[in-house]
Order: sequence, then C-alpha cells, then structure tokens
Amino acid sequence: MSTPRENLLRIFRHEQPEWLPVTGHCDPYNQPNREGMDPELAAALGEVRWGGMATVIFSRALGLDIMDWGAGRPVRITRRNVTAEQTADGDATTTVWRTPAGDLRAVSRVCRDSTGAVSSNWTEHPVKGPQDLEALAAIFEDEVIEADPEGMARIRERRELIGDDGLLLGPMDGTPLGMMFRVYSGVATLAYLWADAPAALRECFAVMEANYQRRLAIAARSGVDALVTVDDTSTTAISPAMFEACNLDLTNARADLAHAAGKLYFHHSCGLIRDLLPLYRQTRMDAVHAFTVPPMGDVTIAEGRALLGDRITIIAGLGLLCGPLDDRETVRADIHRMVYEAAPGDHFILSVAAYPNRTMQQTKFVVECCREAGGRPRRHEVEGP
Repeated sequence: MSTPRENLLRIFRHEQPEWLPVTGHCDPYNQPNREGMDPELAAALGEVRWGGMATVIFSRALGLDIMDWGAGRPVRITRRNVTAEQTADGDATTTVWRTPAGDLRAVSRVCRDSTGAVSSNWTEHPVKGPQDLEALAAIFEDEVIEADPEGMARIRERRELIGDDGLLLGPMDGTPLGMMFRVYSGVATLAYLWADAPAALRECFAVMEANYQRRLAIAARSGVDALVTVDDTSTTAISPAMFEACNLDLTNARADLAHAAGKLYFHHSCGLIRDLLPLYRQTRMDAVHAFTVPPMGDVTIAEGRALLGDRITIIAGLGLLCGPLDDRETVRADIHRMVYEAAPGDHFILSVAAYPNRTMQQTKFVVECCREAGGRPRRHEVEGP
C-alpha cells in the first residue's frame, strides 16, 4: 500500500490513486467544535492559530491525509522609506502608510463568532480612488524582499513532521487583481478603477506582481510541495474578462516558476467560479484549490471536470458540513455522488474542513461517508486487528 504522500502525488502525475485522498483543514475560522471532542485532542489542538499545528493534529486524529498550509511564509519584508503606523481600539486596527506619493489609511476589524471562529475583515480599504494607486505602488516598490531563515526552518521542520502522511502547501499572495478586491480597494472601488483608470491600475498591478514574483521565488526554494496563490477568486468579485485580461499570462508565469523549482502550483479560488473554469483550463496550474460545489458554489464536480479537462486537479471542499446534517442518508448520497462524478478519480481530492458549527461526531460521520466512497480505509482494515 502506498503512503498518503505517494498516493497524493500520483494524482499530480496523472496516475490512478490507490484511494480517494480525503484531507483535513483547520485555521482560526475553520476550527473544530469542542462539543463531544476527546479531551486529549482538545488539549492537543489548544487555541487554533495561523501557522500552528491544528491541521496536522486534526487530520491525524480523524485518519485523514494531510495537506497542511500552516507553516507560514519563508519571506522577510522590510521597507526603506515607507512607514506604517498602527493604532488599535478593541478589535479594530487602523493603519496609516506614509509614502513619498502620499498617505493611505485602512481599518480592519476582528470578527468573533459565538462558535469560537475568528476572522478579520476590512471596514475601510486603503485605495479609495485613482489618486491612491501611486501611493500603493510606492509601498511595493519600497519593499526589500529577503529569505527568512527562521521561516525556512519552520517549513523544513513541518515538512519533516508530516513525513509520508501528506503534503505541505505554501500559501502566497493572490494575483494583483485578486489582492486589489480582497485587500486594497474592495469590489466596488475596483469596478470604478477598472472603468475610469485602467492604465493607472495596470501600472500598479505590474509593480505589485514584480514584488510578488520575488516573494514566490523565495518560497519556491523552501521545503513546500506546492505554491498556492490565495485569490478567493469569484465571479461575484471580478468578471471572466477581467481574469482573462490580467491573470492568464501571470498565472502561467507563476506556474512556470513553481515547476522549475520542482513544485506544484495551485490556484485557491473558492466561490462562484463556473465561468472562470474555461480560462483556468488555458493555464498551466496543477489544481483548483477549494473548489466550491452547490449550494455554496455554482458548479458541480461533473461540470467542473468537463470544463477543466483531464489535466487540472479539483481539490473540493465539503460544503455539506456548512448545511443541515439532519438527513444523513441524503448527506451520504451527496458525497457518493461527488465521488462518482469525479470518476475515474485521478484528478480529484476531497477536503474536510473543521467547521465550528459541526460537532466532532457529525464531522466523523462525513469522514466515514468519504471512506465508504473510496477514501483511505481505517488502519485496522489494512493491517488487521
């Protein structure tokens, strides 16, 4: 029997895996509900933090394959002339960047759910109009990008810890277009910039991507197995025409950089992405990471497989864990249908996130349904009692 790592790598060599890889995922937002959790597991997880061990601990506890992206980035960024001043007021943080081209101001707020999940959202973006693009570009031009020895060591240690149980991913910045709507301007302002200041916007994007390429080149030298562009791309935020204009050549350049270093390249794009998939197919990406099926997403596995072709792997989240689990036979049938639609299964990976609104008992039920549909069997089923 192959190791989980070898079984996962088979997929990216376009070979038939021995079993359907089912991976786990934890982060401060997607963290397991402690209700009914084994006390030893709860103690091992502790407070779930970015860069922590939660995904590895959660995956091993449930017998899942590991696809961890929690080791952090191996990049150190300093600035020569631009300064950033931060002030905190409870869960709100205000940042003011002072650049040679003017000042930018942004406000972010931490959101705390009753389940324990934690996220952070922008309540004021730094770019509010065309007049701010030059200042944003000045920040990226001013940055000195270097390898971080401590970050490299953390990645090396995490790679050794995972061993043959799975893969280590390296999450990096999204495309300039994706980062603009997610972080720097928001969707509405980006729409106005696209219409009213296209040349200035493209010039800013070029400066941003030159910076991001330096970061990616350093990450490609680390011990990760795959580089992941975290774009959260969705057609509710950008149009296919925007993606085609800005991201086709850029995605191929990033994929080529990763492949030259012996790494895989994933595009993280949860959301409504049906109309983007034909464009993804034109790129050299290895996988669509966090592929979202209905009812949260707008494209099924069967439709995605047809639109992406036979080369790009679908790494699909189980949105079933977000919805009601009262009718367990329907849940089981939905999981089996996803796996059936992915046949022959040589370009398909399932991801079980630790949704805080689901008890461990409910999460374990979903994992069992995945095993029934072809996931890795329990250890005793392979080795005997």
